[in-house]
Amino acid sequence: MDNHAKHEKYMKRCIELARLGLGHTAPNPLVGSVIVYEDKIIGEGYHRSFGQAHAEVNAINDVRDKALLKKSTLYVNLEPCAHTGKTPPCTDLIIREGIPEVVIGTSDPHPLVSGKGIQCLKNAGVHTICEVGKKDCIELNKRFFTFHTLKRPYIILKWAQSADGYMDVIRQPDETSEPNWISNEISRILVHKWRAEEQAIMVGTNTALMDNPRLNVREWHGKNPVRVLIDRSLRIPKSLHVLDKSIKTLIINEIKDQQDGNNIYIKTSFDQRLLFSVIEILYKLEIQSVIIEGGRMLLDSFIALGLWDEARVFTGTKSFGQGIRAPVIEGCTKIQTNIIHDLLTAYYNDQQILQ
Repeated sequence: MDNHAKHEKYMKRCIELARLGLGHTAPNPLVGSVIVYEDKIIGEGYHRSFGQAHAEVNAINDVRDKALLKKSTLYVNLEPCAHTGKTPPCTDLIIREGIPEVVIGTSDPHPLVSGKGIQCLKNAGVHTICEVGKKDCIELNKRFFTFHTLKRPYIILKWAQSADGYMDVIRQPDETSEPNWISNEISRILVHKWRAEEQAIMVGTNTALMDNPRLNVREWHGKNPVRVLIDRSLRIPKSLHVLDKSIKTLIINEIKDQQDGNNIYIKTSFDQRLLFSVIEILYKLEIQSVIIEGGRMLLDSFIALGLWDEARVFTGTKSFGQGIRAPVIEGCTKIQTNIIHDLLTAYYNDQQILQ
């Protein structure tokens, strides 16, 4: 096996390890690291949770015979940090342990790190190889890269539609009920898994009023996302689940700025820039990803502006005949998967692909 193939192999293992931290590390990135001696992994680790040890530290600590570090190669999917944050710089530890070679998947877009970690290693005489499996490493941390390069959260649109293309039947404006389920139970569990992987979830006023959603991860183990509610004139009754104060909830409105327990009211102008303003609010709060689970109007607004990165659409087996038409996305990359009898289509906004 040549060196390039070997480096690619161990970088894939770094990515596998890094994924184990999904839903726990934000606003930090997903990072995995392995240490290799004579083509054998002797230590590995990943960043488990925000504020805890970084992947490189865990990988080094996993090595039983520390004397081997001076003859080994450390692999990591993201540039090691060279600054002190909640933990000391990883570059200092790598240099102190005498690791002679480091292979890096991609540089870090964070301004406190960007290029500094790589330069620090090179200045110390560490043989540093960069951009191994770069595309896959960026894809792994698409939320982190989007946040730091596009200055906004990674935006995922999600909805379910009937076999004949409807999101819902026609309901009366004052009709509050449970959601009209289209997808199957396994698909619904998958949605709760997704919620645990993202930092926020957003709905509009009509969805909150009609469906009375909880927007939590009760069907999966993980952290509840921050709820984001668009409610211009504060029409939503406090008796509904979304305002029960059990989860941090941002209520975007044009009336008041106020905090009431976990309910945080944020005032903004409801003009043609509304969605940009909402996304700016999330960016300032360091929210790196958001799922839009709103109704047709909210979803269409994001699509019309091109303000999205990914869309996940379940198509069920039942037909409605008439009702509220589902949004339509055209002219972009899509991947389809079957979830029992549901069809899951993932769309990717090619205009937003990170290089």
